[in-house]
Amino acid sequence: MTTVTRRLSYEDMEVGTTTVVGSHTFERDEILRFASEFDPQPFHLDDAAAAASPFGTLVASGWHTCSVLMGLMVRNLLADSTSMGSPGIDEIRWIKPVRVGDTITLKNSVLDKRVSESRPDRGIVSTMWEGFNQDGEKVVVVRSKGIFGLRHPQAAA
Repeated sequence: MTTVTRRLSYEDMEVGTTTVVGSHTFERDEILRFASEFDPQPFHLDDAAAAASPFGTLVASGWHTCSVLMGLMVRNLLADSTSMGSPGIDEIRWIKPVRVGDTITLKNSVLDKRVSESRPDRGIVSTMWEGFNQDGEKVVVVRSKGIFGLRHPQAAA
């Protein structure tokens, strides 16, 4: 397990490494606020409807969970990096519901990387984000790719 403490570039992304990115506690009011605007399903908005749902209690939207994880990634990993965005998400799996009061810790693992053939000043990094609740249970997995500038592009040529 590593913790990033300096400007992150393509060269720093080592295949097989995992970084603890940060944690967030999901509060009732933010769950309701997000759901009312972006995912107004009853089990995200109403206690009685949530109690009658398979979840049995109010739960955060999976999109809310992913949005929070993205915020952690940007603030704690990408803000001071050579990130150039992402060509997309390959997979999202919501494994367990995120409930009011759950604290989710995000871990980011580097799966693969390669220097772009058409633009050798940048590389594509495949990552897996995993969110774990306070009991150590995996609640979400996201597989994606990010584009990062090379610190020394001439060395990749």
